[in-house]
Amino acid sequence: MRPAPTDTDAWNAYLAEGNAKQARKRVSADVVLRDEAGRVLTVNPTYKDGWDLPGGMAEANEPPDQAAVRELREELGLTVTIHGLLVVDWVSPHGPWDDQLAFLFDAGTLSPALAATLRPHDDELSEALFLPAPEAAARLLPRQRNRLRAALRALGDGRVRYLRDGTEPGRFE
Repeated sequence: MRPAPTDTDAWNAYLAEGNAKQARKRVSADVVLRDEAGRVLTVNPTYKDGWDLPGGMAEANEPPDQAAVRELREELGLTVTIHGLLVVDWVSPHGPWDDQLAFLFDAGTLSPALAATLRPHDDELSEALFLPAPEAAARLLPRQRNRLRAALRALGDGRVRYLRDGTEPGRFE
């Protein structure tokens, strides 16, 4: 029997039971960060193959934008301001991983002085490079490449993109 909402303790226990049965999503939060020449920051992780955009995985109950800021501070010693959301990509289960929501944010443009001194600050990254967008995209794995391309379109027209496995759906049914 469902308790009455006026019985606060019983109602909260009922809601907690329902919450425990809900799906949990992994969340990643990356950024598009450019230099004054318009080049895109890419990073080379030490723990996986291929290059990536800067950012990483959100911790439990951490907002995605704050996760991106935290990851850049930890990995690059850089404090960024998030200027807006560019892309949300639903990633289907693959390998040992459940599905995921991947957020890609606009972190603006880095000053020439900061861009010139940018270096990895922990052992998760071996390199950090600003590259022209086509070269940056070519270094990324296909799903990240598609996210970057969608993000660059979003920067151009101001419209946030929704992707499924790195692809913009043609229409929703």
